[in-house]
Formats: sequence, C-alpha cells, structure tokens
Amino acid sequence: MTGSRGPGISRRALIGTGVGAGAALLTAGTGTAEAASGPSAPRRALSFLAAAMDAYPDHGTVRLAQSYTDQAGLFSTAFTYDNALVILANLASGTADGGTRATALGDALLYAQAHDPGYDDGRLRQAYNVGPYTFYDGSAQPDGFVRADGTANVGTQFGFTGTAVGDMAWAGIALGALAGRTGERRFLTGAVRIGEWIERNARTDEPLGGYTFGVNGANEKQPFSSTEHNTDLVGLFGRLARLTGGRVWRERRAWAKAFVERMWEPAGGFFYTGSNDGVTINKSPVPEDTQTWTRLALPSPAHARSLDWAAAHLAVLDTADRPNSTVAAGQSYAGVTFSSAGPVANEDAPIASGQPKPDRNGVWFEGTAHLALALRDRRAPGDEARARGLIASVERAQDLLGGGQTLGSVAVAERSGVVSASSPLDTGFGFGYYPYRHTGATAWYLLAVARANPLRA
Repeated sequence: MTGSRGPGISRRALIGTGVGAGAALLTAGTGTAEAASGPSAPRRALSFLAAAMDAYPDHGTVRLAQSYTDQAGLFSTAFTYDNALVILANLASGTADGGTRATALGDALLYAQAHDPGYDDGRLRQAYNVGPYTFYDGSAQPDGFVRADGTANVGTQFGFTGTAVGDMAWAGIALGALAGRTGERRFLTGAVRIGEWIERNARTDEPLGGYTFGVNGANEKQPFSSTEHNTDLVGLFGRLARLTGGRVWRERRAWAKAFVERMWEPAGGFFYTGSNDGVTINKSPVPEDTQTWTRLALPSPAHARSLDWAAAHLAVLDTADRPNSTVAAGQSYAGVTFSSAGPVANEDAPIASGQPKPDRNGVWFEGTAHLALALRDRRAPGDEARARGLIASVERAQDLLGGGQTLGSVAVAERSGVVSASSPLDTGFGFGYYPYRHTGATAWYLLAVARANPLRA
C-alpha cells in the first residue's frame, strides 16, 4: 500500500520510525498546471521533482527520484509509489521536459522489473537506493540505482524489500499512462506484467473477496486486504481493460470494486480501512485516502458523501500555538490529517523512539492535495471553492516550510517542493509524517492543480 491497513509493513510505516492519448487517460482538466495556479508555484514544484531525480549525477542515467529530502533520514531511498506519482505529475504538466522525465522514470521502473536481484516474475520492490550513503551502522552503500553487477539496487538497508499491491498498482497506472501518451509497447507490457503478478499473488476467495496485501521481503504472502489497495486496482485494471481491450481486466476490476463497496458504511457515509483476515472488517482508524481515492476511482453518487466525511471529520488547522506544532508564529495551514486517529493522538509521547511528539492538528499535505482533486472531480456546489482553499494552503506550505533541506547533500531551491506534513503527525497506524519535502506530496499537489485524475482511465 502505499500505507498498511493491517499488521504488515508498508512504504509509510518506515517513514518516521527513527531510521497522443495520455492527457485523456489522465482525465486532465482544461488547463495545464501553470495555467491553473499561476506560473510560479507549479513550476517550482516541478523543479523539485527534477532535483530529486537528478540528485546523483555521477551514478548513472538510469535513475529514480529520491523520495524525501536527506533530513528525513532515509538517505537515497526512492519509493516505487512516489516515483509512479512523479511520472503522472510530469505527464500532467503538459511540458516537453515533463514528458521526457516521465519516460525516463518509466524506463527505470522497467529496468527494475527486468533486473531484480532475486526474481523474474514482473514484481517491483517497495523501494530502491539511488545514490551512495553510509548507513547508521557504518556500512557503506556505494551504488546508484543500478548496482555494479547490473541488478536494481533494492532498499535492503531499511527492509524495503517486499512487494505491496498498492505500490505495484500505482507503478502499473503510471506505465499505462506512459503507454497511452507515447504509444510505446514496452510500457504496456510492463503494466500488464504488474497486473498479472497481482492476480497470481494477491487474489483471494475469502468472504470479503478482493486482493490481499502482496508479499513481504521473504516472499511470504500477507493475508490482510486494504480498501486503498483495491481502489488502486480499480484504477489499474480499468486502465488495462481500456488499453488492451481484454475482458479479463474488466472482470478483475469488478472483483476489486466489489471489495471496496463492501467497506462502505452507509450510516456514517465513509469507507472503512479494510480487513486483517478477509472475513472481518477493520473499523478503526478510518483513513483519509479511502474517502478520496474511492471518489477518484469510482464516481458513484451513492458514495459521494465520503468527501464530506473526510472534510468534516479529518479537518485540521495547524498554528504555532498548538501543542507540538513546529510552524512559525504568524503562520497557519488548513487541510486534513491522515486518519480519524490523528485528532485524538497522544501528544505527550513520540510516535517512535527518537522522534518529536505529534501535533494533533498537523496537516497531511499529500492527503490535502488529493482531497482537493477529488472535490474538483465531484463538482458539487461549493466544491471548487473548497478545493482552491486547500490548494492555497499547500502552496503556502511550499513557500514557507522545509527550508534549508538537501537532496544528495545539495541544497534544495527555496520555495520548491511540498513537505509531507506541516508538523509531526500521528497516522494512527504506528508511524508518523514530518515536515520534510516529499516527492509524493509535491506530485499530488501538481495533479490537483492540473485536475488530472490518475485513477480513472
């Protein structure tokens, strides 16, 4: 997943633990990113994505983008999910450079798929290293994305060796978007391999149906199922159905969609997080992305209230006078937190050893951006005004937060790139987000500005 909803580990769970048809396929709106918000803010966001991609120029031209600035403590880690978003944001930019960069990143994902150090079955790992560093235990990691033996440099130091369905789905969506944009067969082939891996390794016949998490680093299947993951698969399988014309992808999309719809709580107007065993629904905490991504993938009027639930129950306003806030005096940021656990988080203890205490009103900018995009997609009365307000908050964060940070030890240009959170926040799933510039948050901001819906083909 892009974030675990069960007892497993995910991309998110290790952050803050102390260590020609392409535009149509993206469901783009009427303007480019620059036209929607003025030239400076989106352009600066794109420049941050470029800097993250070019952080290690001496270590090969086949490369992925580093996910977080160095200060996050993850060194040169490049998460598969984040890089899929960077591809989609670059395509949505409508620029020649964006198209070139998206193609290069897509080819890097294909390289990882073809040069995995242990498997030749279409999988991608949770994350890769893209530059050299010395790990906390003193061990050296000398390579770029491509190791000296030609294999992809899997992120073993942090244990980012598993293969999660959500990460795979987003990579497949990005490759599918590239196939539609460029007409290049290799991208569609890679996306199909991802879809087939998911079908072989994650489909479940448990009562709730759908698809399970994927496999851990030891290649052991994980039994829990995520609403978010299955929503991602609605997007991936729908895209593959359109690109290939294959009926099998429509059937697989329906299987994932049925799981998502079983997670709907009609009394509250929101989607639950998923299931730990495929039998019982996991009802707490309730995350933001299962409300927004479901709207982007499944624009059902019956479920449109999920956005109102997120906007009402997860709304936060981070100001300097909040306990544990790290924003400067005179600043304020409005948006949403990660889940229903955020507003009631324990502010007296850090989320993980060595980390700062959380701020209950910390804004999760990635989620704030996809809520803005989902509101723009729904287009109910007042939605556009609400979306613009959220985007303005993200742009203010790009201007004022995350100063003095670096990528590959090189200073990041000021006012470029969006931090993942305004202040330390507790997700409720055993990990936190912190004020470090982040390619994923920046990419979602650009998608929101461009009105580019990546989950609906």
